[in-house]
Amino acid sequence: MINKKFLKTKDEVEVTFEYAAPQAICEVAIVADFLDWQPVPMKKAVKSSTFKFKARLPKNSQFEFRYLLDNQQWINDPEVENYVANGFGQENGVFTTYA
Repeated sequence: MINKKFLKTKDEVEVTFEYAAPQAICEVAIVADFLDWQPVPMKKAVKSSTFKFKARLPKNSQFEFRYLLDNQQWINDPEVENYVANGFGQENGVFTTYA
């Protein structure tokens, strides 16, 4: 799930990524163009299997990302706005920060 909070005083959007992982998953990383395609671990909630990551991103932009589970399995957020081919025979999730 992706939640967006548009900041009134800045040209930024606070974006929160949430992924409810199966119980067997120990680590979830977000891998995105705005992170130079480097895996960044998401924080796991204490009492659930939900992983979260927050970022401030420029307004009126489009971004691509995927989740990496236990450093082995690639998945997309099921609630993304769109998908785009990624050059590896799979698709990246796409979201925008348009108001």
